[in-house]
Formats: sequence, structure tokens, C-alpha cells
Amino acid sequence: MAVDFRFIVIGRGMMGAAAAKYLARQTDGVAVIGPDEPADRRAHEGVFASHYDEGRITRTIDPDCDWALLANRSIARYGEIASESGIDFYTEAGCVVVAPVESAYLAGTRQAAVSLGVETTSFDEAGLKRRFPYFAFPAGSAGIFEAKGAGHISPRKLVKAQSLLAEKAGATVIRDRAASIREEGGVAVVTTASGKVYRAEKVLLAAGGFSISQNLLPQSVDMTVYGRTVTLFEVADEDAPRLASMPSLILEAPGIDIYLLPPIRYPDGKLYLKIGGDPDNLVLSNDTDMRAWFRTEGREVAREHLTDIVDRIVPELEAQSISSASCVVSYTKSRYPMIGYTSSPHIGVLTGCAGTSAKSSDEIGRLGAELLLAGRIKDQGYATDFAPYFR
Repeated sequence: MAVDFRFIVIGRGMMGAAAAKYLARQTDGVAVIGPDEPADRRAHEGVFASHYDEGRITRTIDPDCDWALLANRSIARYGEIASESGIDFYTEAGCVVVAPVESAYLAGTRQAAVSLGVETTSFDEAGLKRRFPYFAFPAGSAGIFEAKGAGHISPRKLVKAQSLLAEKAGATVIRDRAASIREEGGVAVVTTASGKVYRAEKVLLAAGGFSISQNLLPQSVDMTVYGRTVTLFEVADEDAPRLASMPSLILEAPGIDIYLLPPIRYPDGKLYLKIGGDPDNLVLSNDTDMRAWFRTEGREVAREHLTDIVDRIVPELEAQSISSASCVVSYTKSRYPMIGYTSSPHIGVLTGCAGTSAKSSDEIGRLGAELLLAGRIKDQGYATDFAPYFR
């Protein structure tokens, strides 16, 4: 059966855009399908993406060696992506991980950093107070600080950069939504929401949480999607100099499991300190639930929980306003991204962010491209095989 493209990537988010870039740089006949960011989220009836934001933590330091390696390889290419696209998306503000002094989390983080040759500085409780005076950490805390190659990225700008590079390399962008993917006559067939039909030798599904959408695949990926609430604290411009050296933060302590980003300038021109870390899980079982969730401002119980934590750990912050927003995270059985084929050798999946893959999306996208080009992920130094699971 004749095909329209050699490869089609479904999803124009962080991983999908990266995969499309790597595919287009190595072969002709690449397309990427996905809608633009909606102008009015509350009125939007289609699919959404969690990259509609300006702040995500980036760092190598992680207690899991594979996640650390995914991040490390991606971060090493940030400069190249920015230079080739002309889009600056990365701020090297550093990242500090804080947890109880004897915690396994800190021990694993140190070990992963050493294994990758990443330079870090360790702080005891007193050292944390001296180095980061704007924070008030729980008693008994210790920290690991990564100053270089860490900080935060704009996921919105990163996607813009990757998409631009994919188009420069020859990828065709189709601003539509995939409604179904199936194998027919030895090729992959994609039908879009507008009724268009595209055929390709292979298709890679990289639709984030919406990868679980009903009828999208003959057999849905086995993945749990959670609704998450982020809370934004508006920082007065006159207060910005005092917080200028604030790094990104990951804090694990009794009753606290959060990430926090330093003041970042958002499209409305204001500076916001952002925190995430819901007190419990909200499961979103289907795409109808996800669409409804994305049209909200998140949950009040989560917003109150995060506001209380900011009051404790950034006690001198005087927020001009407090707001919240919704996003989703997707967890797989392995706790790693799923990068592999469905029952069809013509349809692959690239999904499962675990709430931590924005910083690593370039490397994850590269692995997705390799899956389609080589038929498998070759030995890349990872302990996991990124095997997908299906319902």
C-alpha cells in the first residue's frame, strides 16, 4: 500500500518534537501531527499538553541512575538546540536537592552524580542556611547543590525550538489531532479529528497523558495519568534582586514532597515563583476527564497545601497574588518512559513522563527516533530497556 510519509510522530510536545527533529535529520518523509496551543484554555474542547508553561526544573542530580543519564545527555545538548534555533529556553540557576540528612534519597543522588562525573556541593543544615538564606528548611535537613548544568527551562520555548529545528530538517507539521492509529495492509494508518487519513511505514505515538485516549490505539498503553495542581506566587519586581540567586529546589521531608522554581518571567510580564507537589493523587482515567481537568485551575485542596508549604519554607516572601493551574503527569509500571512497539511492528509508543522528563525530553525523543530508524533501541548504557506495557 502506498504511503504518504515514511514516519509520522503523533504529538507535538517535548518528546514528540524532539523525536521528529532527530528523524527528519536522518531521513526524508517525516511528519508530526498535533494541534497548536489553544488561545483560550477554558473554552478549548480538544487535547492539551503540559508544556504550556514557562518553568520546569532541570538537573542531572537524581537518585535514579537512568533518569540522571537521560537528563545529563539532554542538558549537554541545550546549547546546541538554542544556538541552532535561535531560541533561549534554559536558565542556569542551579538546583539544590534537600532531604533528611541520612535519607536514601540523598545517598542515591550523590551516587548517581559521582557515576556521571557531575560536580556537586554538599551542605549540612547550617550550610544550607548560609548558602540559601531565603529558604527555611526543616530541622535535620541536608542538601546537594548542582550549580552548573542545572536550573530551569521554559518547556513552551523548548518545544518551539525543537519544532523549528524539525521543520528546518524537512519535517511536515500537520496541525490536527490524531483520532485513531491502526495497521492496515502492512502500513500504519492515522485518521485525524478532521477526517484526514495519512499512511506511513511507521508511526510513533508521543501524546503524553492523552496516549491513553480511547480508540487511539487498538490496545491502549498501560499508564496511570494524574491531575496535578501547580501554584504560582507573584513576586514584586522590587523583591526580585533579593531572590536573584535562588536555585530550583527539590525538597523531601516529613509531610513535604515538592519542587519549587525561582521567580520566572511569564508571558503576562510578571514574575512568579512556582511550586508543585500535590498532597494526594487525582486519577484521570480517560481523555474526557483530562480535557475537563485542563480547563480548570486545579484543586483548592492542593493550592492550600502548597501555599502552606511556601509560607514555611520561603517565610519572607510577600506574594502580590496567588494563583494556580492544572497539568498532568503520566506514570508507567516501570517508572520510566515507554519506548517500544505495540503488537504491530509499524506502530511504536513514546510516552510516560513520570513528572520528570521535561529536562530529559531531547534524549528521550532521540531514543524514540532510534526505535523507528533501527527497529530497536541499541545499547545506550541504560539499565532499563524502556519496554512498553499495554492493557
